[in-house]
Amino acid sequence: MAERSTAAVDVADNSGDEPLTAKADQSTADGVAKNPERDTDSDEAQGSGTAADPGKKTSPPELHSGHKLARRYRLEECVTRLDGFSSWRAVDEKLRRAVGVHILPADHPRTRAVLAAARSAALLGDPRFVQVLDAVEENDLAYVVHEWLPDATELSTLLAAGPLEPHDAYQMVSQIASAMAAAHREGLAHLRLNPNAVLRTSTGQWRIRGLAVNAALRGISSDTPQRTDTEAIGALLYAALTQRWPYQSDAYGLPGLPKDVGLIAPDQVRAGVHRGLSELAMRALVNDGATASRHESACTTPEELVKAIGEMPRIRPPEPAFTTPPDYQRTTYQQGTYGRPTPPGVSQPLQAPPPPLQSRTGKALKWAVSALLIAALGLGSWQLADALMNQGGSSDDTNNTQTTDDGDKSSASPTPAAAIKIAGAEEYVAEGGAQHPGDVKLTYDGSTSTYWRTKTFNEGPELAPYKPGVGIVYDLGSAKEVSTASIGLRYAGDHTTVELYAADSLTPSSLDSMTKIGSVTTSGNTASVKVGKKVKSQYVLVWITAVPKSGEDPAAYSGAGYKQAITEVKFTG
Repeated sequence: MAERSTAAVDVADNSGDEPLTAKADQSTADGVAKNPERDTDSDEAQGSGTAADPGKKTSPPELHSGHKLARRYRLEECVTRLDGFSSWRAVDEKLRRAVGVHILPADHPRTRAVLAAARSAALLGDPRFVQVLDAVEENDLAYVVHEWLPDATELSTLLAAGPLEPHDAYQMVSQIASAMAAAHREGLAHLRLNPNAVLRTSTGQWRIRGLAVNAALRGISSDTPQRTDTEAIGALLYAALTQRWPYQSDAYGLPGLPKDVGLIAPDQVRAGVHRGLSELAMRALVNDGATASRHESACTTPEELVKAIGEMPRIRPPEPAFTTPPDYQRTTYQQGTYGRPTPPGVSQPLQAPPPPLQSRTGKALKWAVSALLIAALGLGSWQLADALMNQGGSSDDTNNTQTTDDGDKSSASPTPAAAIKIAGAEEYVAEGGAQHPGDVKLTYDGSTSTYWRTKTFNEGPELAPYKPGVGIVYDLGSAKEVSTASIGLRYAGDHTTVELYAADSLTPSSLDSMTKIGSVTTSGNTASVKVGKKVKSQYVLVWITAVPKSGEDPAAYSGAGYKQAITEVKFTG
């Protein structure tokens, strides 16, 4: 049974056996060759099937720079104008950030497919893809809003300077293949993976844009989407290793292969290519058989490609090169002379330095130091005598022990605080969407290496007015009186504010229904909240209302911005 992609929803099937990465639709862009966040419309389009004929030409809406959509998205620069739709760089005036926008007429034959693809991609929520932020149809327009990454660089731009180092190429194919395998598990395909759809951020992470949407905009579909995307990943790796496009036609600023030669392995195109990566590229590109070098089976799905990458020896990054410091140069100084010049050949005798502290100032300094020493000795002797006299009068009291009526000594140490075991927890959402409800249990699993994290916000540290706060309600098993809550945090910085509330259930109705029992603001990695109002409660809400600004966290798939993560929570009574 042929697999079917959701990248082009409700688009007619197409025929043709030409490889996806070989075809080109010769579209043009409006002066954005150096923009690292433009759409892939200026490239030669891919397609294992052909684009569906829209039936009639739909003229793009008359838009211009400064036009606002939904009184929020201000259009800044037209990136692409093609086949009835246009793509723009815009500004989200509500959140004060740059975004990208695809715009179609509402009666465009592909509008329904584009909106369906955008909503499906938005539900994936994988940070390895450029996120779809909104998909709207209003009046006579339909538009899709997506992230804009100003610090990212397209693979085509990187390859213009030369092929990638083996470690960079390994990281690229590994991350891209893993991301596409995850997308296909959710029924999503790309169908337009090319060097302009793959971005590298300033931190070295690789991200993919246009999942499902780029193909839907052009009406591209495929009966074998997994094989199509796998071949595209092989073409990306081939280009990264050789700085050539693995087909006869030139594309994406790269020269194609010589005619009448056929597809040859990357290590035969360019000297010094990593042998393992060369064979991996051929296994992904040659989907209908084994490679001639080792007769390995072909990779026809991203999942098989991920498995093949895992079987390869890890390629380590190159050792940093250190330049040898210059040899030590001994500096010679010309010794000056005073008075008459020294005759040639006669060395000038060195004068002995004068004895220390023999001047008038030196003698005064010696007398001052002596006086200070005498005063210090006298003061110390007087204090020692006074202490010895007082010790005799108070020694009799040291052996007396005061007791209470119950016979307990008053000097007994207080009872240590008892730890309260957490029976369960739920993420609490007061307004808007949830953060990561599936990771709540990681905040009390006894490990500080696991965590529950918030989304990344563009404004901060206070989350209001866009969100009153984020947090977790903990079930203590039974009503208990909490004295302290110790909360481990992943990100330090200015600043994190944590509040404690006594709740009536694991899913309280509102913040107003709860009783605030403590709060603290910290810039470190821990927050210790001491309860000021003694209340017995079975449920306690840990509520975060301010988060610090932190850089990108690749391990948590989290971008730079205002965010926080809870590693471990402990309550004591």
